[in-house]
Amino acid sequence: MLRKFTESDVNSDFFSGKRIAILGYGSQGRSQARNLRDSGLPVIVGNRPGKSYESAIFDGFSAMSVSEAVSRSDILGIFFPDESAAEIYAKDVAPYLRAGQCLVFAHGFNIHYKFIIPPGNVDVVLVAPKGVGPMVRKLYEEGSGVPSLISVHQDATGHALDIALGFASGIGSNRSAILESSFKDETETDLFGEQAVICGGLPSLITAAYQTLVNAGYPPELAFSECAHEVKLVVDLIYQGGFSKMHDFVSKTAGYGGITRGDRVVGDESKRVMKDILDEIQSGEFANEWMAEKRAGSKHYAGLVEQVKESEIEKTGAEFRKLLGNTDRS
Repeated sequence: MLRKFTESDVNSDFFSGKRIAILGYGSQGRSQARNLRDSGLPVIVGNRPGKSYESAIFDGFSAMSVSEAVSRSDILGIFFPDESAAEIYAKDVAPYLRAGQCLVFAHGFNIHYKFIIPPGNVDVVLVAPKGVGPMVRKLYEEGSGVPSLISVHQDATGHALDIALGFASGIGSNRSAILESSFKDETETDLFGEQAVICGGLPSLITAAYQTLVNAGYPPELAFSECAHEVKLVVDLIYQGGFSKMHDFVSKTAGYGGITRGDRVVGDESKRVMKDILDEIQSGEFANEWMAEKRAGSKHYAGLVEQVKESEIEKTGAEFRKLLGNTDRS
């Protein structure tokens, strides 16, 4: 059972006199910077020139180069993309670090796989919200918050846990749950969930089911509706109350058919492949493969994404959303 921290564990005065720098102003960086500011914490933004830099200025932050933000701050939130973080860190962060600062990572990838190795005189912590950036901001504005996993990788000052708890509280996670984890567990489970379910297994399952119906002569729009569109309705039920709530709300026909046929779709072979995927994550094979792809210019990945965008199911989905009167966001 994961340890859950309570309000009494958070030292609300610990951040007094300390400045936070948000390094990287993308989806998570922007959301967390605004949440921290609205929680009354002093925040500046360090980012390379470009659209995100201009966005930080538009949002009312004092924006500057990454290196200047590092020099002017005590707590450094690292929000660069996984595949770019090590390079940016080596050039714009590491040379300007000083003893006693704290590095706050939103994902354990670069620390766990040792693409970034901080010096021993700084704190290194994890504050990983379990939700995408826009959701982190949306729930905060609604008075709630996204749960966060926290961990201490390196405690040079003796106050690393205080910083992790205060940072998580500042982005609103104290309103839902702050849970203790480790860089290893957060990284490996996050990657596995993305690959086996969220961004890998589920899209592949939807596509295969869609194609099965289309190949059998059913209208593509109907195939899309049944195999893709309705997924959200069921996922919302699972999110709210687990599989039990799903079975309370779907028809008995759907429930019986699902229970008796589901394991035939995701059977022993699928489970064996999932174990292979987990082995690749645990060994570092996937991390090294992804970083090699980045060094090669990500051309292979870009081509794969383009294939997805040009696929038959994507085109059918766009047409189906038009039938419903929804604006196609693709």
